[in-house]
Amino acid sequence: MPAIVSSVEKGSIAEELEIEAGDILLSIDGVELSDLIDYRFYINSEELTLEIQKKNGEIEEIELEKDYDDDLGIIFESAVFDKIHPCLNKCIFCFVDQQPKGLRDTLYIKDDDYRLSYLQGTYITLTNLTEKDKARISKMHLGPFYISVHTTNPELRIKMQKNPNAGKIMEQLKWFKSQDIPFHAQIVLCPGFNDGEELKRTLKDLDSLGDCLLSVAIVPVGITHYREDSVLKRVTKEIAKETIEISKPYKKVCCSDEFFLLAGVDIPPTEYYGDFCQLDDGVGSLRALLDDFESYTLPKKINKKIKVVFATSYAAEYAFNKIAKDLNKIENFECEIKPVRSDYWGENITVAGLITSDDLIRTIKDVSADFIAIPSIMLKPFSELFLDGKNLDYVKKESNQNIWVINTQYSIKEIMDFINLYKN
Repeated sequence: MPAIVSSVEKGSIAEELEIEAGDILLSIDGVELSDLIDYRFYINSEELTLEIQKKNGEIEEIELEKDYDDDLGIIFESAVFDKIHPCLNKCIFCFVDQQPKGLRDTLYIKDDDYRLSYLQGTYITLTNLTEKDKARISKMHLGPFYISVHTTNPELRIKMQKNPNAGKIMEQLKWFKSQDIPFHAQIVLCPGFNDGEELKRTLKDLDSLGDCLLSVAIVPVGITHYREDSVLKRVTKEIAKETIEISKPYKKVCCSDEFFLLAGVDIPPTEYYGDFCQLDDGVGSLRALLDDFESYTLPKKINKKIKVVFATSYAAEYAFNKIAKDLNKIENFECEIKPVRSDYWGENITVAGLITSDDLIRTIKDVSADFIAIPSIMLKPFSELFLDGKNLDYVKKESNQNIWVINTQYSIKEIMDFINLYKN
């Protein structure tokens, strides 16, 4: 994909230059750009020559002067302007391979691109990392990266990822250490493969890498009922407890929220999660939600009777039951928690980002409420599309409900701002 302009920031240099959505940035100072990394590097200059292809196809050359570190204010459609580096693995736990046909096209893309890891925090396996890639990473001192390790046992990693290059993981991580390039690690725990003694080995190996290792997230394997074999087994209560115990000696290692829910134990205190650096992997999101809620003072009463039903994932039910207990103390305000069962994927899938429109409709259609609150994570970013391709209007029509989309997983600030609108 070329460097297509999605939008420009108001009051920016790009707006002054009349660059607009649909234009293409062809080069900076004669250099063609391969990604957002190049763009950020080459705009650091006091004098620039931009080559722009306008929407009508005309080519314009723009010379400009600016402060050295001023951004141009261009937002691109993609962070990568050439071909995304594809995933070359056939991981036994790959979620993409456990999806049915008919979902959004983007859900079937399997990328393994170090640039997206650096720019957007996506996980990479390093099995397709070339010497050229390493030279660029070293020269520009990029980082941190997010690396899917899973196991440091070479033979086991090759078996789990079905790629002979997968066995080089410790060699590659030691190279990152030698370049003083930091990284976060992820382990998708698959019972019978990389749990128990194998997990102990992996954590010990990772711990030996010192300060370049920033954190380790352990997440349970997700198994949908579209899977055609029985190679994988779900994480049980016993395995969840064992995994939590194995990880305890390591300060940089955190289990995802699901492990504590499966084990039937309380979510750990704030200190357990450090700086919450792996929230997007479900590590600490429930604790962050509870901490955020506890930072607000609730009104004693609102001036209008209102009922809100929070349609949550089963994973978020733990936190919202605690939140609802306090919210229901507000006079005239009533809230109820409705976890959405995933008939589409199967009972093992419990996260909000995978809830489909019809599963949501089934949960809320007979509910009595003024508002049904859902987190925006149920929708495709910057859209009203659910992952099954149906939109928010479809849900509103089929459920006959007033849907309130709350930013991200659930923004406590948004909830409190809403309540305070009706405060006496």
